Amino acid sequence: MELDNSSLDYFSSNFTEIPDTTTTPPWNETTLLGLQISLSALLALVTLATVLSNAFVIATIFLTRKLHTPANFLIGSLAVTDLLVSILVMPISIVYTVSKTWSLGQIVCDIWLSSDITFCTASILHLCVIALDRYWAITDALEYSKRRTMRRAAVMVGVVWVISISISMPPLFWRQAKAHEELTECMVNTDQISYTLYSTFGAFYVPTVLLIILYGRIYVAARSRIFKTPSASGKRFTTAQLIQTSAGSSLCSLNSASNQEAHLHSGSAGGGGGSPLFMNSVKVKLADSVLERKRLCAARERKATKTLGIILGAFIVCWLPFFVGTLVMAICKECWFDPVLFDIFTWLGYLNSLINPVIYTVFNDEFKQAFQKLIKFRRCS
Repeated sequence: MELDNSSLDYFSSNFTEIPDTTTTPPWNETTLLGLQISLSALLALVTLATVLSNAFVIATIFLTRKLHTPANFLIGSLAVTDLLVSILVMPISIVYTVSKTWSLGQIVCDIWLSSDITFCTASILHLCVIALDRYWAITDALEYSKRRTMRRAAVMVGVVWVISISISMPPLFWRQAKAHEELTECMVNTDQISYTLYSTFGAFYVPTVLLIILYGRIYVAARSRIFKTPSASGKRFTTAQLIQTSAGSSLCSLNSASNQEAHLHSGSAGGGGGSPLFMNSVKVKLADSVLERKRLCAARERKATKTLGIILGAFIVCWLPFFVGTLVMAICKECWFDPVLFDIFTWLGYLNSLINPVIYTVFNDEFKQAFQKLIKFRRCS
């Protein structure tokens, strides 16, 4: 059926044109811009807090002679690694997360991804060497105290960096073929399933299993040894204090009262004896001292055990979602993750670099005292 001109004029005059819904209303652009600014401010605040907290840890260890111990050297090395994450990785990640597109080129992408993998892996592996150091200090306290040197700590840190670099290097080789292509996104190619398995297990799954085993044994050793009757044959290291300080600078000895009692016996024997009433009162005081030491050490043990739980729990909560998502995307090609969700997983992992200095210092009395002295010194100057 054909329509004449009068019919066409009728339709055109009585029916309005359907609006174009493909264009984005101006208020949506304004809202999007506001969300981007808010997100940038939030991520920048997290980055700044990470920089400052780790810088304070490094400065505190460097300026406090009491903290110059092998165990605190490991904590300081962890702080340096987390500081590198906050300076070299997180700022670029803010731009990429907010803009949703990569505009910095292939070379910067390679450097950023390599730095991201290297520093984050090194941060995770530092947790392992710190746990290993504490485990040895608890299970073999007397012997390990002789081998617990700065040189040994430096070797452990060196091994951490060698492993981290070996995990971050392989992607550079197959990305070189695309060096002249224009990039819109910068991410590790998950098509290489063998590398994904190698990197995720080397950087997270194996260290996580190691941490669970070590902290489990530390917990069992702490619970079983803290209440043992002190041995009269020699001085014992107290588990709780070793866990809490990691420095070995102040040790809680449950048998020091027994040593004092033995010294009094030998002294009274050498001096021709003493008053029985006086000796009985001394023994009562020494017995009370032993009970008081047990009570204090038990309190330290509970605090140390709580700290261990926080350390392990924070690590798993921060990094587990990211590595599970990475592994699932590599194995299951039909699976899909919302990019926003993956950004949340990524920044949750970065957040561990902020939590680390808080956990390893706030729950440590020596660090808190050193922090207070450092702040007072800055105010006075």
